Amino acid sequence: MSKAINLVDKAIIMDAQAIKRALTRVAHEIVERNKGVGDLTLVGIRTRGVPLAQRIAEEIKRIEGIELPVGVLDITLYRDDLSTLAYQPIVHETLIPFSINGKKIVLIDDVLFTGRTVRAALDAIIDIGRPSAIQLAVLIDRGHRELPIRADYVGKNVPTSSREIVSVQLTSTDDAEQVVIKEFTEE
Repeated sequence: MSKAINLVDKAIIMDAQAIKRALTRVAHEIVERNKGVGDLTLVGIRTRGVPLAQRIAEEIKRIEGIELPVGVLDITLYRDDLSTLAYQPIVHETLIPFSINGKKIVLIDDVLFTGRTVRAALDAIIDIGRPSAIQLAVLIDRGHRELPIRADYVGKNVPTSSREIVSVQLTSTDDAEQVVIKEFTEE
């Protein structure tokens, strides 16, 4: 008889206030590292990278008084596992209504894991234009890299095991505001 595999909540590692504090810190770090916001744009990777990018843009506007352009990047067709997916992929719109040529882009995502999503995002961005620099901001860096990619800005480093999943839940997409570690268990 085979055992059932379940995914259960193990721990809440960030609540709404911790997420807000981390995004505020990341916004300050972005402004400081780039010596202001000249030629800076933010691009959120679908799905949860988009609201995170919007929140960081709001915080930068509060800090600097300047509204940064925010783009939306869908990387579905750039995934290296597209041919192995068992379902018909749903392609969403990439919406970058500004030129990225010569701009500094901060790619924003919720969780950095193997690095494959970021690699796909880099390919997608390069197909759109030629930025002067690309930086990476993530809410959670959980390790386990398969590619030589690292984030420039990290909200929280969370060491995890291969049996765990980091679930970022945002009010705009999930009706909750927290980061949860979930673990596979057998019954």
